[in-house]
Amino acid sequence: MRAVVVDAFGPFENAAIREVPDPVPGPADLLVEVHATAANYVDILLMGGRHQSKPDLPFIPGKGPAGTVRAVGPEAAGFAAGFAAGDRVVAMCEPGGGFAELICVPAAQCHRIPPSMPFEEAASMALVYDTAWFALRERGRYADGETVLVLGATGGVGLAAVQLAKALGATVLAGVASASKAGMVRDAGADAIVDLARDDIHDSLREQVYDATGGRGADIVIDPLGDAIFDAAIRAVAWCGRLVVVGFAAGRIPTIRANYLLVRNIDVGGLQIGDYRKRRPDLTARCFEEIYALYEAGRIAALPTGTLPIENFADALAGIRDRSARGRIVLKQDRAG
Repeated sequence: MRAVVVDAFGPFENAAIREVPDPVPGPADLLVEVHATAANYVDILLMGGRHQSKPDLPFIPGKGPAGTVRAVGPEAAGFAAGFAAGDRVVAMCEPGGGFAELICVPAAQCHRIPPSMPFEEAASMALVYDTAWFALRERGRYADGETVLVLGATGGVGLAAVQLAKALGATVLAGVASASKAGMVRDAGADAIVDLARDDIHDSLREQVYDATGGRGADIVIDPLGDAIFDAAIRAVAWCGRLVVVGFAAGRIPTIRANYLLVRNIDVGGLQIGDYRKRRPDLTARCFEEIYALYEAGRIAALPTGTLPIENFADALAGIRDRSARGRIVLKQDRAG
């Protein structure tokens, strides 16, 4: 089969497409014929050796491919989900493997996609919607009617979190660094915009959140940015609120003074979603069930998505690195359907 292969950690442009042996499914695996896989920021980190986990070299990047089950391992055949050849699935593979024509994934990490959902949309929603769900439901302990501040709201996880929070009944504040993208988050359901490019962000972020909430603050803050944005956002958390750390795309990994948590009765928690997939497949299955139910009900949708052939993987990743991509980029295999 053909696959994108990383032989050494470094710039993603150094990876190459070449022929590699077809994977052989283990007893509890599904062999999935890949149709589409989204490009993600985490791919850049993994390929560069800058992620908290480092895959063994050589490796094939690409998380959350969508495709068709070609073969079912003998133990997977008796798995509760009852997979069979021909099923349409999203495969939540760790640490990657989706930038290939075929992939083997444990059955517990695979989830059927709705019949009406195109493979491109399934791939586009993977990784970002489940991250948003765990940030809201599990780590943020969302309760009906709460106010949610989503930082980096024009990114993949951010846009998914805005849509999902709105679908769950939240008042949604969207933090954006570019006024030109404000319409994108309003279309996703944001009730108010928080300008992350304002001067003196340390004070101006809280002022904007307080203006939008009558001085109360945000019950939940989802932060994929870190750096000075984290420092400012924690000051905008409501009494007994929760801040969920999803990443550090803005640069510096922040620190916090614990006395502030005590005085404000607030929680700061982290989300490493790969651990949940491995340790809590039952909860991950529940996550996808709710996401797909909301999708079929028309309450959430795939993010704006562009497609490229797998041969253009470097162009897709460059668009993410340079922040020139608007919405998601999905890499497609040359397959019918």
